Amino acid sequence: MKYLIGFTLILCVGQHIFSQQITCSPADKQAVEDKTIQIDGLLENDFGKTVVAIGKTFLGTPYVAKTLEIGETETLVVNLHGLDCTTYVENVLAFGFMLRSGESTFEDFTDNLEKIRYKDGKLDGYASRLHYFSEWIANNEAKGLLKDITNDIGGAEITKKIDFMSTHRELYPFLANDSNFEKIKASEKYLNDQPLCILAQDQIAANEHLIQSGDIIALTTSINGLDITHTGIATREEDGRIHLLHASTGSNEVEVSEVPLADYLKKIKSNTGIMVARPLQKD
Repeated sequence: MKYLIGFTLILCVGQHIFSQQITCSPADKQAVEDKTIQIDGLLENDFGKTVVAIGKTFLGTPYVAKTLEIGETETLVVNLHGLDCTTYVENVLAFGFMLRSGESTFEDFTDNLEKIRYKDGKLDGYASRLHYFSEWIANNEAKGLLKDITNDIGGAEITKKIDFMSTHRELYPFLANDSNFEKIKASEKYLNDQPLCILAQDQIAANEHLIQSGDIIALTTSINGLDITHTGIATREEDGRIHLLHASTGSNEVEVSEVPLADYLKKIKSNTGIMVARPLQKD
C-alpha cells in the first residue's frame, strides 16, 4: 500500500524512554490528531453511546482488507484511511478509551491501540497479534477492557475445533516462519481447550433487548476451523432495533446495516450466531 511507510518512534514519558515500532504515514498521523479533535465532546456517562458516536465519525471510510499485513516484521500499523472489520473496532475503541481517560496525544492513541490489538497489550512479533476474534475478546476481557456478556444474554456453550490458520498456512505469509507457525498453533490449542459461548442466530431477535449500543458484535460461523468471520458495533437506531455499525464488505465502507442485526444475519449462509462483548466504563 503505497501511502504506508515504516519508521520507529522514540517516545519520551517523564524520565522513561522507550521505542515503539510503528507503520504509519504522515497523513495517518495527522488523521489521528484530527480525529482526536473531532471526537472531543463526545464522551457520555453511557460509554456505549460514546463508542457509537465515535464509530459513526468513520461512516463512509473505505473497507480495505489485510491492512496489517505489511513488511517482513510485525509493527503497530496505524491506518485510518482504510479499515477492515477488526481494525475498525480496534480504532474506535482506542479513541474511546483515550476520551474516557482524558488523553489526547498520538502516543496515547498508539498505546491504546497496542493494548487492544496484542496479547497482554504488548507487541512481540506476528503471533502476539490477536488473530482469532474469540481470543481477542477473551484477552481484552482479561485486560479489564471489556466483558464477554454472551452467556448473560442467552448464549450457550458449544465445542468447535479452531485451526483455520494452521491448516491454511499458505494463506498467511508470516506463517512461513516456523516459530510464528508454532506460536499460532499454541493459540489454537488455547482456544480448543475451552468451549465457545454463542447466542444462536434464531435466538437473537428474542434477546436483542439485552444488547446495548456500543456492544461489540462478533459473527460466529459454521466454516470449519474458524470462530468468527466478521465483527462490528451494536447501535440501537430510530426503529428501536439493534443494527450493526461496521466496516462492510458489501458496501466496501463503514456503514450502519439497513436492516436490524437479526435480519442481517439471516442473509449470511454460514452464520450460526454471535458473541457479544461490552466495553467497560473504566479499566
